[in-house]
Amino acid sequence: MTTLTEADALEGLRDALGLLKDREQVAERLLDSSAKHSFDPDKELDWDAPFEDGKWFWPPELVSLYDTPMWQRMSEEQRILLSQHEAAALASLGIWFELILMQLLVRHIYDKAATSAHVRYALTEIEDECRHSKMFARLISRGETPWYPVSPVHQHLGRLFKTISTTPGSFTATLLGEEVLDWMQRLTFPDERVQPLIRGVTRIHVVEEARHVRYAREELRRQMVTAPKWSQEFTRVTSGEFARVFSKAFINPEVYTNVGLDKREALAQVQASGHRREIMQTGAKRLTDFLDDIGVLRGAGRKLWRSSGLLA
Repeated sequence: MTTLTEADALEGLRDALGLLKDREQVAERLLDSSAKHSFDPDKELDWDAPFEDGKWFWPPELVSLYDTPMWQRMSEEQRILLSQHEAAALASLGIWFELILMQLLVRHIYDKAATSAHVRYALTEIEDECRHSKMFARLISRGETPWYPVSPVHQHLGRLFKTISTTPGSFTATLLGEEVLDWMQRLTFPDERVQPLIRGVTRIHVVEEARHVRYAREELRRQMVTAPKWSQEFTRVTSGEFARVFSKAFINPEVYTNVGLDKREALAQVQASGHRREIMQTGAKRLTDFLDDIGVLRGAGRKLWRSSGLLA
């Protein structure tokens, strides 16, 4: 991880998006927002309320098989069951990702002044992510679906990434994990077709993740201006590879088996689905536009992002 440099303290630092905001002022505002708008899911949500018949666990348009030939053959009950298992798989993916994020944040602040607002906000974000992980785990248990861990290969790749990641690489990966799911959750929590508990979980996550995105975006902008050239280029390549891993991990093939579908046929239809491709690229567009503006999507890294399916 890079440490604070003289460049961090200089006024007038700019990138393609304009003047960089003062790191401490951003953190102070985020700390103030955290004090006003943080939630305890154990108290905020009604975990004992029964699920409502006929309601979805994820908006149908966001279910991986939506608008495929297999989807057309499925009953409404099987479609809803698939949405329940995919919601559990995404919650499992979220836990995996947030465990990585918490470790990256600890590494980021390890050699920084503990009294700074920047470090205090990082610790606040870690608190948020602990609550989110527990909330997702409780949601999986409440739905009586399996926990869906990522594949052993992705587990090991995540461990490797945590070890070798630079500071800008860490914040790029943070945004990748947060912004695509955030886009989906912003469609989910106001959707009255969806189970109230799912809507409550996604509402809490959206409100608190908005602060995390702001923190990561501002720090990544700063890092892509001040980091050494080798670190910037390393970030481009590693973020592209992480995009490939993330996009593949976004679907857990076991969900199909567990709802009585042929796993290989389902995966083939998802891969061929124009609707699914559009959903993933639309969900990532705000992020990829931002990364393009600040110079992350260049060279070999851009090719990797394209091969992930997240960049048109």
